[in-house]
Amino acid sequence: MFSRTTLVLQTLNGQQQVRGMATLKAISIRLKSVKNIQKITQSMKMVSAAKYTRAERDLRQARPYGEGAQQFYERAEVSGESEAPQKLIIAVTSDRGLCGAVHTQVSRAIRNELAKSGANTSVLCIGDKSRAILQRLYGKNIILVANEVGRKPPTFLDAAKIAQQTKDFNFTSGKIVYNRFKSVVSYSTSEIPLFSAAAVAAAPKLGVYDSLDEEVIKSYLEFSLASLLFYCMKESACSEQSSRMTAMDNASKNAGEMIEKLTLTFNRTRQAVITRELIEIISGAAALD
Repeated sequence: MFSRTTLVLQTLNGQQQVRGMATLKAISIRLKSVKNIQKITQSMKMVSAAKYTRAERDLRQARPYGEGAQQFYERAEVSGESEAPQKLIIAVTSDRGLCGAVHTQVSRAIRNELAKSGANTSVLCIGDKSRAILQRLYGKNIILVANEVGRKPPTFLDAAKIAQQTKDFNFTSGKIVYNRFKSVVSYSTSEIPLFSAAAVAAAPKLGVYDSLDEEVIKSYLEFSLASLLFYCMKESACSEQSSRMTAMDNASKNAGEMIEKLTLTFNRTRQAVITRELIEIISGAAALD
């Protein structure tokens, strides 16, 4: 009876020891994984910080393009056409993620607009992220997608190519939805209205500009659309890099907290295993005496 009880106790102790070693191994693997993730997020933060510095510098140079184009429509008091509206919405995002809610907010604003008047509204997506979000419910409204956006800083040539594609779609009114950069930790989803040539020609105060015939208005609309797109793409790129830098900083901090907790759990578990083994050794020695 004594030998049988001793055998059962030894079996239970062996199972507990194996269980303790398995738990230590699992914690060790998870700890190593979190440390690797922290290294990645810290590297991405440093890269985003460098890209953000350049994006902010480029944004200061690009803002006169957008502000100048908007002043023309404001001074001429251009308004959209009311008859047979055919709207065009341009979503300015990128192909890359891990930057907080930058792309989600733009897509949410467009999704709310499509829910109200989606029948006569077309969407042009700059960046694959907005297409991926809008594709499921409003795939029929997407007429064009510009990919390979976000890998390199946007240029005026990129904006001109998109504007060239946009002029093939007949729209009476529209808008560009983008993220306007405010500070390193702040941005806002904004809109810039777009107008057709007929709406500009019917503007009540177009006479403040001299020598404006139909050909001049058409040429200026093409240039102003490219300027507005270039400006919005620069604003969105700067907002994206600052948001990614902030997101990676938060991820690194969260990983650091997890590492501290896992290290504490690992040490406690290891100490428990060592204590249990010492108890077994002492119990065995006492049994022999």
